[in-house]
Amino acid sequence: MDEFGVYASFGVNGPPQRLLRAQGSCRVSAALPPSVRQVVLFSSGPWGERICVNAELIDANQIPITIGKLTPYNKCLSWEQWEEETWTDGVTLHVSLEGGNVTNSELIIAVNEFTPKNTTAPLADRELSGKRKRERTAEEDSGETSKARGEENIYPNGVKEKTTPVRKVKGQAKSCQKLFTNRADAFKANAAANEARETLMTVGGTPPQNGARMKSRQAKTPTPTSSLVSPSGRWGQTLCPIDAQTAILIGGQGARMQFCKDPMWKLCTEDMSWVTAETLAQGPTPEARIGHSAVFDPDSKRIFVFGGSKNKKWFNDMHILDTKSWRWTMVEAQGKVPPLAYHSCSMFRGELFVLGGVFPRPNPEPDGCSDSLYIFDPHLSIWYQPILTGEKPSPRSGHSACVIQERYIYVFGGWDTPVCYSDMYMLDLGLMEFSVVKTSGKAPSPRSWHGSAVLSETKFLIHGGYNGNNALSDTFIFDIETNSWTELKLPQLSVPRAGHSIITMETPARRDPSEDEESMSSVSIRRTLLVFGGGDNEGNFFSDLTSVSVEELLDAA
Repeated sequence: MDEFGVYASFGVNGPPQRLLRAQGSCRVSAALPPSVRQVVLFSSGPWGERICVNAELIDANQIPITIGKLTPYNKCLSWEQWEEETWTDGVTLHVSLEGGNVTNSELIIAVNEFTPKNTTAPLADRELSGKRKRERTAEEDSGETSKARGEENIYPNGVKEKTTPVRKVKGQAKSCQKLFTNRADAFKANAAANEARETLMTVGGTPPQNGARMKSRQAKTPTPTSSLVSPSGRWGQTLCPIDAQTAILIGGQGARMQFCKDPMWKLCTEDMSWVTAETLAQGPTPEARIGHSAVFDPDSKRIFVFGGSKNKKWFNDMHILDTKSWRWTMVEAQGKVPPLAYHSCSMFRGELFVLGGVFPRPNPEPDGCSDSLYIFDPHLSIWYQPILTGEKPSPRSGHSACVIQERYIYVFGGWDTPVCYSDMYMLDLGLMEFSVVKTSGKAPSPRSWHGSAVLSETKFLIHGGYNGNNALSDTFIFDIETNSWTELKLPQLSVPRAGHSIITMETPARRDPSEDEESMSSVSIRRTLLVFGGGDNEGNFFSDLTSVSVEELLDAA
């Protein structure tokens, strides 16, 4: 007998209430009582042919708070108010079931408010975000806006983060979400606020080539994941190649600082198509996040996902996706590694080299940047720190790291608020020695959250990024043999963006119509640079996939 059901517990002491059953409505809406500050959603019983259960919260302003989904392999989700800055009274939980034998109807239910017999303060009031309580106390004492812990080095989606007053400028248009702000933005932010302009937040859109801003607002109801044929617009994601023509997209954040409801996709470059991949893999999937790293090991055919952050949460967990069995596992590693986001992660001889990144500090101290190198050994499931010599980079995050000739890691840029860097360091992996790279030619300006990719045994590319004020669109190639920079002018890469992904893949080459039939019968393959996603600091989040021939790039350099 099919006893499948989806249940929810509202509040710490609230009993489970059934929302969906085996034979019944496929959609349920439940209004949360004002006192509820936690929600737990879980399934029970066999899933059968059911695919997933989508869940989202809608606040009183009809703004969706992206939650995620239940699957046959991920059967429980939970949220607390402190995780969602936009959570207000009047929240409604919407749950919908995909797949299986269900009735295409919607049921609206009432949530009974649970009142405990004792008068002890709810757990949320006692334990909920002690950091935030300290912030409120500081505000009451000083009468000024407190500077939240993320002021210095947290990812630059600062509109919803209570950091500096600059990040919430009085009079700033609510729908104009700035990706990147810091204290140096004060004058420009105030000038922009006086314009009181409304900017469209493009979700899943192609970047505007003419820079014109549309006045319409984004629809309040997001597009269901099931109808998407490509990823929604986002920044802070990872795009990880797993073979010559396949890459996996993981995570990211889009409009209104909402974490993407479609967090995992598979890209096939044979026909440049996307396939949703979240429900393809078994096992516990990583929680939604940005600023994480994802690196593929070609020997074990596994993707290693490390770190990142989600609102006030910081991660130092290691998730592994076996691309042969399509199963997720989370490693209980030995050794110590701090929670990190916006670090670099490089694979060398089967080990992961994690450098730099942002880490949290106790309030009211600002988040700090790391200058440490941590190595993860997958065979022993252990973290360790090597002995380094030479002059290592200063603490930073949002930098890039390129492995060249299976011997060197070249580290470029990054920032440690309020300083942005344009320096370069080289780590000799044989000697474990850092050195400063003295370069010639026109070098990239200081930046962070840029994209990078290795083009050949001697050259790598830097594109875009954020300079502390604006997103960038310029492109440079570095030659390690001459230690020289070359700037490229490419119309394909003329749109400012930061927090995007850049990889090189194999794609079918375009055929010349003048070729004979014999030549046309064979498929020509070329290496291609692919640029996905990112944001422009003007409220736009991109989902376009831009391609440039690697051969064209090398010829131009």
